[in-house]
Amino acid sequence: MLLTTIAGSLPKPSWLAKPERLWAPWELSGEALAEAKRDAVLLALKEQEAAGIDIVTDGEQSRQHFVHGFLEHVEGVDFSKRVTIGIRANRYKAEVPTVVGPIRRKGPVHSEEVRFARAHTQKKLKFTIPGPMTIVDTIADEYYRDRRRLALEFARLINEEARELAALGVDILQLDEPAFNVYLDEVKAWGIEALHRAIEGVSCKTAVHICYGYGITANIEWKQTLGSEWRQYAETFPLLAGSRIDQVSLECANSRVPLSLLGLLQGKDVLVGAIDVATKGIETPEQVAETIRKAMAFVPPDRLYPCTNCGMVPLPREVARGKLRALAAGAALVRKDLAC
Repeated sequence: MLLTTIAGSLPKPSWLAKPERLWAPWELSGEALAEAKRDAVLLALKEQEAAGIDIVTDGEQSRQHFVHGFLEHVEGVDFSKRVTIGIRANRYKAEVPTVVGPIRRKGPVHSEEVRFARAHTQKKLKFTIPGPMTIVDTIADEYYRDRRRLALEFARLINEEARELAALGVDILQLDEPAFNVYLDEVKAWGIEALHRAIEGVSCKTAVHICYGYGITANIEWKQTLGSEWRQYAETFPLLAGSRIDQVSLECANSRVPLSLLGLLQGKDVLVGAIDVATKGIETPEQVAETIRKAMAFVPPDRLYPCTNCGMVPLPREVARGKLRALAAGAALVRKDLAC
């Protein structure tokens, strides 16, 4: 009960990539880079275990970016043809590759990463991959020229990958869909359809992560425009409650999300973000416990999983370690209360 986990990413060591940066370039190349990635995964697993996290991830240590780490292995995506586009409804700009032809996987994308992580932890293992809508929003398209069609094509590729990863021992496969909080009409029109295609026949538990984004300046400034209450979830939660997804991961700590909206996710496991990734301040266990207790007014304890709001890759490593410890300790406080 109240098993802890993280949204996915952890900071990379400085010997692997430039710290506290999204899209950070690698510091090594060739076999030295491959070895460094494996070493970083080991550290990420052991740091989560040492902190007391129950369901661990590989920390996304082998990927420069959570979307492009998948796209690098897709035929029809040209990384030599990079363009700068506005993403997340022009909230910020990013340099992205271009779809220039029919897309297909060149081969397994993350299988080796999962094999390595699975071999080095006895904990339950979660693995994260980008969702179809967020991929479509983080790439230029010169071939399909139709967001729904492109999303469904990527969902097909994701499904191929997801089935393989589940067979290798992943306990939970999470699709990251921050775009779900931006394109609300498209979520209704084809976003859920694309999610269903992506998880069809997948044997492990499935999750979708739909927070308000990394703790970077563009996201923080955007949140300040959302008013006193962030109610985007009110439109997406009923759709997800009726979907075939098992778990929903969202942002609660230091957010303006009315926690009563969690009641719209009845029947789903809820990964409640109890750690704020937009600040370098480390929560106390009591603060984490307070967020969990408030969420329990709307989510039964056996369906509640204390989590981080989003990935922690932009944070200093010591801050991330402290937040991991606080997350585990705060959940332990609530479990102790429930046992009384």
